[in-house]
Amino acid sequence: MFYEVDKHSGIPSYIQIMNQIKKEIIIGNLKKGDSLPPVRELSKIFKVNVNTILRALEKLELEGYLEAQHGVGFFISTNIDLRTSIFNEVSNFVEKMKKENLDLETVKLLLEEAWKNGQFSE
Repeated sequence: MFYEVDKHSGIPSYIQIMNQIKKEIIIGNLKKGDSLPPVRELSKIFKVNVNTILRALEKLELEGYLEAQHGVGFFISTNIDLRTSIFNEVSNFVEKMKKENLDLETVKLLLEEAWKNGQFSE
């Protein structure tokens, strides 16, 4: 279901985990009400500390992507609005592109190329 954390990317591990879970939700691999594996199992999958997993999951809960059920685990929110989550992703992307001083035309070209080549990985 999930992948790995690149410890050399400069992006904090918990953010990489959040992004991978968000991606799974957006592309439909995780659906409303689906349960995530237990925290300890996620810790083994991602090869990170349990606290890193908890940090990612708690932030995703705050953002409305997940719901926590005490003693049971984390579930994909039944209230998640896909359009809202996609908008948030696009907003974050735009912010990153602006920080890199890329103009809109350059970003459009990059998006078109990725779309044509099917390169949607993080």
